[in-house]
Amino acid sequence: MAGQSRIGVTGLAVMGANLARNIASRGVSVAVHNRTGSKTTEFMSEFGGEGDFTGTQSLQEFVDALETPRRIIVMVKAGKPVDGVIADLTPLLDKGDIIIDAGNSHFPDTVRRTAECEANGIRFMGVGVSGGEEGALLGPSIMPGGDPEAYAEVKDVFEAIAAVVDGTPCVVHVGPGGAGHYVKMVHNGIEYADMQLIVEAYDLLTQVAGLDAHAIGKIFEEWNSGDLESFLIEITGKVLAKVDEKTGGPLVDVIVDQAGQKGTGTWTAIDALGLGIPLTGITEAVFARGLSALRAERAAAAKTLTGPTPATKVDERLVDDIREALYASKVVAYAQGFAQMRAASVQNGWDLKLGEMATIWRGGCIIRAQFLNRIRDAYAEHPDLDNLLMVPYFTEAVANAQDAWRRVVVTATEQGVAIPAFSSSLSYYDGYRRERGPANLIQGLRDFFGAHTYQRTDAEGAFHTRWAQDGTEVRTDG
Repeated sequence: MAGQSRIGVTGLAVMGANLARNIASRGVSVAVHNRTGSKTTEFMSEFGGEGDFTGTQSLQEFVDALETPRRIIVMVKAGKPVDGVIADLTPLLDKGDIIIDAGNSHFPDTVRRTAECEANGIRFMGVGVSGGEEGALLGPSIMPGGDPEAYAEVKDVFEAIAAVVDGTPCVVHVGPGGAGHYVKMVHNGIEYADMQLIVEAYDLLTQVAGLDAHAIGKIFEEWNSGDLESFLIEITGKVLAKVDEKTGGPLVDVIVDQAGQKGTGTWTAIDALGLGIPLTGITEAVFARGLSALRAERAAAAKTLTGPTPATKVDERLVDDIREALYASKVVAYAQGFAQMRAASVQNGWDLKLGEMATIWRGGCIIRAQFLNRIRDAYAEHPDLDNLLMVPYFTEAVANAQDAWRRVVVTATEQGVAIPAFSSSLSYYDGYRRERGPANLIQGLRDFFGAHTYQRTDAEGAFHTRWAQDGTEVRTDG
């Protein structure tokens, strides 16, 4: 048995098990292991006949089952469990062996683990994998980061198991260190914004247009055939169409209105704050999930706090307006996410190829969408693009949608329906397109109370006004 398997997978929960099955289905021999040995036994009993699997009970047996250099995919919960697996594996591995963390780890942890493994002669890769359970089994989008030479050892396996769009596998080496998990983090942040925009559209169609889940599901089915075509729009139609066996009504109507989260959206928002990138759509989506968790408080507030009197007549353009507002806001969410990746690439020296990120997100992943082709093309033509809104296609698309977008924001405000992602996206657009904004007053106030200085439009240098003294202006940079 020793040394027969090309690659190993430890961690056989659904994602790990499906990834191992995907690899084996491509004719690659796989050793499998789980901390709880019965899980390995169950896996081999249920799936062992699907491919060339070697089931192992101990880590030593697992390591011995792999050809060298050993290639080990770790599929365990992010955080301390990953550190635990690395600590247990390290004494059993040889110089040049490769540990691949394919979970949703926070990229600073990946940077740290890369250095720790390197000190022990082990190569480490942080790999983002998107597509959920189905993607892991049938073809995910894969975002590998780390040592390029380590990636070369597993490139053929990753390309074989990844989703394929137009003949191109949805996998590319992203960059060194934590780049792979960083890109996956931003992917998940965009996913937060995407879903928040969808639920705001659903809320407006329910609360303002007065439509039921079945009718709204049909609308989303129609929207999925146009510019909004995407996996999330597609499954929204399916979720809304699902009938609850117990009540006979729409299942969505009996689901508790409290959204869970695992932290990747929060990581994205915090990182953007550190970079100074205005990530309004994603951040508002995170806040909206936080607000959804305050169920008891919201129930009490509903009995106390008042809103506007709803209008009795709804604009007949509302459904079409919501579609256009959804698309324009979606463009802004992606523009912000790609701007964040660009800033992080510069700060960390990753040299991210943003067009390649759009390319590998076209299939397998949760945010796969038709318009990612447009983003790929935009970066092919403008590799150093600051913002996707400056590309003619997106400039025109958002400009054409803005009247409808503004009507939706006004209508929602008048009707008392919260639309944080729609409205913040529009505010970002309006702020970004202004040559001169109101921050001059902020800087004046900062100089008044903290002598933080300011710059003038008509002179070089830094200046301070002696506000509380004689009111004179002095130059502070010599």
